Amino acid sequence: MRAALFTQVGSPLEVVEDVQLDAPRAGEVRVQVVACGVCHSDLSVISGTFPAMGPTVLGHEAAGIVLELGEGVTSLQVGDHVILTPNAACGTCAYCIKGLQSVCASSMVIATSMLPDGTSRLSRNGETVFHGLGVAAWADEIVVHANGAIRIDKDLPLDVACVIGCAVQTGVGAAINTADIDPGDSVLVLGAGGVGICIVQGAAIAGAAQIIVSDPSESRREQAMRFGATHVIDPTEQDVVSVTMGLTGVGADVAFEAVGSAALVEVGIAAVRSGGTTVMVGAAPVDQTVAFSPVMAMFSEKKLVGSLLGSCWGPRDIPRLVALWRAGKLDLDAMVTARRPLEEVNEALADLEAGRGLRTVLMMS
Repeated sequence: MRAALFTQVGSPLEVVEDVQLDAPRAGEVRVQVVACGVCHSDLSVISGTFPAMGPTVLGHEAAGIVLELGEGVTSLQVGDHVILTPNAACGTCAYCIKGLQSVCASSMVIATSMLPDGTSRLSRNGETVFHGLGVAAWADEIVVHANGAIRIDKDLPLDVACVIGCAVQTGVGAAINTADIDPGDSVLVLGAGGVGICIVQGAAIAGAAQIIVSDPSESRREQAMRFGATHVIDPTEQDVVSVTMGLTGVGADVAFEAVGSAALVEVGIAAVRSGGTTVMVGAAPVDQTVAFSPVMAMFSEKKLVGSLLGSCWGPRDIPRLVALWRAGKLDLDAMVTARRPLEEVNEALADLEAGRGLRTVLMMS
């Protein structure tokens, strides 16, 4: 099977044609990958920001067609079109019963780069190959747990639908699930990449009155306005906290850090009002820490919360996001700014690192 293989930090990915894929086991499905987005989390593995072992097949924002069912799978049929999600929650554990599917132990495959049972279906020359970020979709086919493959209607274009798998769940979900924005709220979004733009769209859907976006890129600030931002800030020339205070009077109700920077988390904490919430959406390097005064946090009652994949549960949230897309309230088409064949994966990663476009989608055929 053809796949893009990560072997060591700093080395370009190699597209090889001899990766072996085992048949699905009980509860799993084999999927033909049609399209997969290029996400910053993949780049973080390649750069070493997220420690990971190789060899690994990356790619976790994908859509495709079910080819084979493992024993006991009744939720899908061969030929179904599906969106793949890194959050393959089991649905039955204590976390899932409490409605916390995003932190279900089974959904931690995003960190282990294995399937929920702790094994891999991938190998090459007898050596185990890891499921990067739990999916491994920069390949012609992949085996995933059936809970991580969400059926969608066949009229939806898979090269657009794929971005729901990560960027849209992460960004829109952070706004409507994690932060639970109220109509009329003021929102600050720090970073206007693919996830940041999805937060902007989620905030607009939730009815935020002010959506303030900070990004050093002029083109991304312009894009943010087209996607629903009411104000933009150039952090290289303006003080984000001062501008936010001036626009809101008391500070934002909610701030979102969408880059993966501890320093920007601190900006968010400073920019929200007393009782406000800062949501950590971007994945900062593991060696970064956030500094704040516990006493000031106590007196101000400011809240700092994490958001993994937008606190989403695929079976519940992906159909909701598709419905919003169909209703014209969620613009996915404009988010896909480039399409490349799998063989151009390194060029796509270079575009991402340089901040060119919002989302590049790799097409498998």
